[in-house]
Amino acid sequence: MLADEKLEELLTLVSSLDRAALARQFRTYQASFPVDFTDEFLDQLDIERMRHIFVALCLQCQRLPDPSLVAA
Repeated sequence: MLADEKLEELLTLVSSLDRAALARQFRTYQASFPVDFTDEFLDQLDIERMRHIFVALCLQCQRLPDPSLVAA
């Protein structure tokens, strides 16, 4: 489990991402297992559902997203 301060950092970061940034994160996140969501699937999700899935992905992998990609 991520430490409390890292969990807060993750939630703050993900809540600040717009749809395009979230989609970019799904395409570039280095997970410990294959992540192969199609653009069509991501397009049909509402933004809060996308955020929920991405947070779950990060928690499962025990790793924060690369901050340099967040600002891109």
